Amino acid sequence: MTGPRSSTTVMSTKGQVILPKAIRDEKNRSAGARLVVEATPDGVLLRAADRPFPPAEFAEVRGRLAVHGKSLSLEQIDAALSAAAKRRYARD
Repeated sequence: MTGPRSSTTVMSTKGQVILPKAIRDEKNRSAGARLVVEATPDGVLLRAADRPFPPAEFAEVRGRLAVHGKSLSLEQIDAALSAAAKRRYARD
């Protein structure tokens, strides 16, 4: 869905800001939506607070999934992906 990427609003004396309806609709936000407010070098960033997982570094999560069976080499993975792509595009 594409819509307005920017708009103008006014901050109240209480520091409240109204998000324009077009942007609320585009981002599927309604009353009570939780947002994280971050200060950035360019201004203020609002993003959804309902992320399913907190940000993590690869080193923190590496090896967390259970391994079933023998590990594949990079060559075997490349061959499997290539074969799957050929099968998929042969049907189109």
